[in-house]
Amino acid sequence: MEQEIASLYEKLNTELIRWCCIMTQDEDMAREIVQEGFLRAIDHFGDIRDLEFPQQRAWFYRTVKNIFVDTMRKRKNEYLTDDVAEGISFDRYSEKEIMCLIETMDKLEGKILVLRHVEGFSSKQIGEMLGLPSGTVRSKLHDARNHLREML
Repeated sequence: MEQEIASLYEKLNTELIRWCCIMTQDEDMAREIVQEGFLRAIDHFGDIRDLEFPQQRAWFYRTVKNIFVDTMRKRKNEYLTDDVAEGISFDRYSEKEIMCLIETMDKLEGKILVLRHVEGFSSKQIGEMLGLPSGTVRSKLHDARNHLREML
């Protein structure tokens, strides 16, 4: 298996990165996406082992495209939730005042707010830490921002 994946890597890596760079406009992101594609190939090697090379190549292109789409959806969701925070003008308040308000909030909402805006974690990472789906984290984060906005 290792040799077969290595052979596919040698044949397709540069081509996939070049193609992915066109979509992402970011070489580092393209490399990460293609790398994720090869990791998925290892996980699904039984599915692609018996395919002819053109079919394997098509599998990689479809997989890399799907990873790109998933990545962009995740980033879009993160940016959309960050836009809500722009309505809160934190510069009028001291950090201590904001933290005091957060301490009076629901514990889970306060924790999620701090993890997202102070610590900089994504909703997926916060969900993994707290054992919650990322959608629930985004919902709680939205509620927390609204509650904080009301208190300010």
